[in-house]
Amino acid sequence: MLFFTCLTGFLHLSRPALVNLAVALETGRLSPPFSTWNVAAYVPATLNRDIVDELNRLNVMGVHSEHIAYTLRLLAEERSTSQAVSDAYGGLRLRVDLVWTGPEIAGSQSRDTGVVVRELFSTAKTSVLISSFAIDKGHKARDLFVVLAERMDFNPELNVRMFLNVKRLHNSEVPTSTLLREFASTFRQDIWPEKRMPEVFHDPRSLAVGVESKACLHAKCVVVDKERVLVTSANFTEAAHGRNIEAGVLLNDPVTAIALQMQFESLVTRNILCRIPGI
Repeated sequence: MLFFTCLTGFLHLSRPALVNLAVALETGRLSPPFSTWNVAAYVPATLNRDIVDELNRLNVMGVHSEHIAYTLRLLAEERSTSQAVSDAYGGLRLRVDLVWTGPEIAGSQSRDTGVVVRELFSTAKTSVLISSFAIDKGHKARDLFVVLAERMDFNPELNVRMFLNVKRLHNSEVPTSTLLREFASTFRQDIWPEKRMPEVFHDPRSLAVGVESKACLHAKCVVVDKERVLVTSANFTEAAHGRNIEAGVLLNDPVTAIALQMQFESLVTRNILCRIPGI
């Protein structure tokens, strides 16, 4: 953790500065002990002292110059990739909105969770990703998802994937296959309001019998068209969307949207998150 804490100053460097600093470290033109005069040729004057301090801290920790250079190149590559994705989407300006459930505060600039979710669903064109720890049943669930379900019927090209927590009751030894079959039946009959179903995934570790290996899928977020992201404390329940105190942010940011979508998709590819049969 300390190593990554020491990198914070480097995050303020431009991509060319990161590359130039990495080359200097790799070729030996820049070597410890680091000072403001031998670093000055590679970084802006305003950042000189911070970069020198971080380089010397890393050196004291035993991090070799080639390892520092490798990390700087990774930062530069990430910066380049993010810019390329942003450019591909026309350089859209990042917009961040506060999304809130709970008592309204005078002068607040927040948007209502339920309203934001319905708006995201109603405007989806190609894909929707939903992750939720808890989910309502009956009419409460159908009210939450009816806009999305109708959108799926209207647009056959719309792909919807849901990542949900399937739980095992404490001390229950019911077979995992039975729990998944029961969840699939409940989802079809008592949660989803239309015939065309989304793809639904779960984390098998949530159904582990042993406490040591047990985990849960606790993330709450929505990604739409790989362009817009809602990250929130709110589950997909009527209480969370209408009565609880919940906070989240809505981002109009393709870079973040794609990154978050890839997190889930990579877990599916590696069979860490698995599709629930029967849905």
